[in-house]
Amino acid sequence: MNNMKVQHMNGHSKAMEVQQILHMNEGTGETSYAKNSASQSKIISMAKPIIEKAILGLYFTTFPEAIQVADLGCSSGPNTLLVVSEILNVIDERCHQLGRSPPEFQLFLNDLPGNDFNTVFRSLPAFHEKMKKDKGDKYKPCFIAGVPGSFYGRLFPRKSLHFVHSSSSLHWLSQVPPGLNEAVNKGKIYISKTSPAAVQEAYLAQFQRDFSLFLKSRSEELVPNGRIVFTVLGRTTADPSSEESCILWDLLAQSLTELVSEGLFEEEKLNSFNAPYYAPSSEEIVSEIVKDGCFSIDCLEVIALDWSGGVSNMDYYCNKLPSSTSQFLHMAKAIRAVAESMLQNHFGQQVMDPLFQRFGELLGSTCRRVQHINFVVSLVKKQP
Repeated sequence: MNNMKVQHMNGHSKAMEVQQILHMNEGTGETSYAKNSASQSKIISMAKPIIEKAILGLYFTTFPEAIQVADLGCSSGPNTLLVVSEILNVIDERCHQLGRSPPEFQLFLNDLPGNDFNTVFRSLPAFHEKMKKDKGDKYKPCFIAGVPGSFYGRLFPRKSLHFVHSSSSLHWLSQVPPGLNEAVNKGKIYISKTSPAAVQEAYLAQFQRDFSLFLKSRSEELVPNGRIVFTVLGRTTADPSSEESCILWDLLAQSLTELVSEGLFEEEKLNSFNAPYYAPSSEEIVSEIVKDGCFSIDCLEVIALDWSGGVSNMDYYCNKLPSSTSQFLHMAKAIRAVAESMLQNHFGQQVMDPLFQRFGELLGSTCRRVQHINFVVSLVKKQP
């Protein structure tokens, strides 16, 4: 397909289109995800204590001889194997302290079919070599496999997984919410202050459908007492049009509007695009977990980062950022690495350079109080 005008398709077609076009920028070039994922790395690092607590809680409950781990939304680049490295290290260290032989690991790396799995697979020999060098005689095999497909549905056999991890992925929806025709959200590409209530309702309903399906699928795939730890972009306010969850999309829409005025493409093309994305509140996340009923919440914590990937401690002002244009253009590249595939599919490759140049300039001229909110959630599958 050449564009994302999916409003007139049925739900299955919409979901199939998102699966085909949504992926982080591949390779290792200047606009690649591998080169522009520092904030995602920071999120993984800050979630490390919660991940360690969850995997140790699982291991010391059942002492399995082999642990099956799935990383959902693994993407590619230096972040892909960070979590499995941490899991291997913490289990090995604790087993060494207790005089136990560590378990073997089976790791499943999952993402949509368009993900750059080639780069991931090429990194595996170096990963195994480093693990052998670090652990020496204590090294136990870690078997790694790729699993392409949407995590909004089953990916694994029943009761086959012990631990599921997902970082910076669940805010991507399986499809653009149905019903967002060109007149409903004119001039915008996501929820904004000027969007009618119907837009907010459509996005929430799509998030609820997707997240409930994610939970249902994982509850079938996990063993009893299995664990999930996920991080997701979200918001601390009840208002889904708040700046902390919408300002970047508003600035992208403003950039696109300026390109329309310069004749780079027609206004209709802007009006027919809506992002398959939703930043939930903690209440919306908890509501779906409670509704599902298969998991207990071990913890739910908030991480706040500034746009450059630093920790903001819930008190961040745009005008505290470095003022150089190059810094904002660097930040624009980080957004480009994540969003370019779907924007390029709809607006065309020729628009990408001027779009993100304009977007970086708008970032530099915007001084408002915003927060880059992430939730870290740890779940335990209930005993039958």
